[in-house]
Amino acid sequence: MFSTTTRVLLISSLAACVVASHFFRKRQNRGNTRGGKISNPKLLWLFFAIWFWLFECAVLAFEPSLPEAFRLIVGVHALSFWIRGGVEMVMLHVTKNWRPPLGIAHDLFCIATVLVLATHVTETGAWGWWAYGLVVALIFALVVETLYAYLFFGAVKGKTTGDDGIWFASEDEERFRRINRITAACNTPQVLFQLGLLGFGFGLIN
Repeated sequence: MFSTTTRVLLISSLAACVVASHFFRKRQNRGNTRGGKISNPKLLWLFFAIWFWLFECAVLAFEPSLPEAFRLIVGVHALSFWIRGGVEMVMLHVTKNWRPPLGIAHDLFCIATVLVLATHVTETGAWGWWAYGLVVALIFALVVETLYAYLFFGAVKGKTTGDDGIWFASEDEERFRRINRITAACNTPQVLFQLGLLGFGFGLIN
């Protein structure tokens, strides 16, 4: 199903995210690192979202077998998050004034954009229900990201700015226990769907 280019780009970007997550975890959890320590559920979510939104969506926007209406949805979404990623990095590391409500506003904008663009879907082609599943997975990820940001902002009492800002939920702090449990629960269906989608795209399952 997937073109050779799509297969290479998806696997190589996924491998890069897995390797990067390993080194990122070691750096953040060694202590005295800006942003604070990060739990395993949050680590998985962070790099899953990076791969899904920035890489997979961008690659599938050029996948010939995916109908044009769906390619537009994932392409617009990827572009939006590449722009957000650049702005967020500047606000985290340079101006040091990033706040979760900004991310929540962008997440809600993206949900609205996906829903509006989805109204133009007319056929799924050879993808069948997997094409609809991709859109549902996209919306679900945005909804849980909005929830995470809201809960996290409350847990840290707004302390996300300046040199001592907290950006990640750690494993051992009581205030993050519920967030980590919710994240772990929501990670499971998303990872399983993506494994299924890759299996479908690589011709391993129907």
